[in-house]
Amino acid sequence: MDNQARSTDTTVCSKIINNVNQVIVGKDKQIELLMVALLVGGHVLLEDVPGTGKTKTARALAQSLKLDFKRVQFTIDLLPSDLTGIHYYDRSAEQFVFRPGPLFTNILLADEINRATARTQSSLLECMEEKQVTVDGETHLLPPPFLVIATQNPIESQGTFPLPEAQLDRFLMQLSMNYPTHEESIAILKRYATDDPLTTLPSVATPEELLAMQQEAKQVFVADALYDYAATIVEETRNSTQVRVGASPRALLAYVAAAKALALLRGRNFCTPDDFKRLSVPVLAHRISVHASSSFGSDGKFMSQHDMATAVIKGIMDKVPCPTEDFSR
Repeated sequence: MDNQARSTDTTVCSKIINNVNQVIVGKDKQIELLMVALLVGGHVLLEDVPGTGKTKTARALAQSLKLDFKRVQFTIDLLPSDLTGIHYYDRSAEQFVFRPGPLFTNILLADEINRATARTQSSLLECMEEKQVTVDGETHLLPPPFLVIATQNPIESQGTFPLPEAQLDRFLMQLSMNYPTHEESIAILKRYATDDPLTTLPSVATPEELLAMQQEAKQVFVADALYDYAATIVEETRNSTQVRVGASPRALLAYVAAAKALALLRGRNFCTPDDFKRLSVPVLAHRISVHASSSFGSDGKFMSQHDMATAVIKGIMDKVPCPTEDFSR
């Protein structure tokens, strides 16, 4: 990857992030990680309370890249065919014709994914992993790029179906939008005082540019010492006495791919330990299952399964020695 190509990619990424920031206030870290997911071709699970900007962020990202966007509200009566599409009999043509479902898009917002049954949730597995859909024995490829942004509300459990480990492992990362600060709340009020900026948000890049950046991200250099660093971190999740099920080989591949994409976003053609440190919790925490010996931390506050997994990952990062050398070519 030459310096000119890297500079162009960084400029395009910066334009996209700055464009989304015209709609979303104070979420630079989350937007950067969403861009990492796009560059990797991975999927994102957004877990947070309603009203924190999950849908607007997904829409703003799609609009910035001229990508097709669809939103599906997941409910208990949603069927797999409501997502994948169906074959129907066209009387004028006297044959069965495939009618694509909402999965045939670039960015799919699966809103409150845990409200759908396990059968419907599992219908996403093939499209998330293989970027294709099989209906009645016929395989249909999904249009690239393809990104699933799924949301779930962590404070409601009635009428929900928790995502199984196999489904969670398909998500590149899990993020939380978090509440805004006092200053950010005021900025939101002023920004939305007269109009919704999403309605006039321009596109600043094209799908073709994104696909080119995806290929550039794959070429980012990773030193042998960093391969060893990433593998050791993932292996520690399997050796920890606090962990019931550790991170999989798929998690390791995703971890390294995300680090390469983050390096490209930050204008480098090589990874550093900081890339892996930044991504350890978003990429690995949701992929491990922790022994729930206690649901409360040392400060007496309630800790969810993800909170406990996050604490384990942070402990592992503190434990594993960080390599120090020149990581460029």
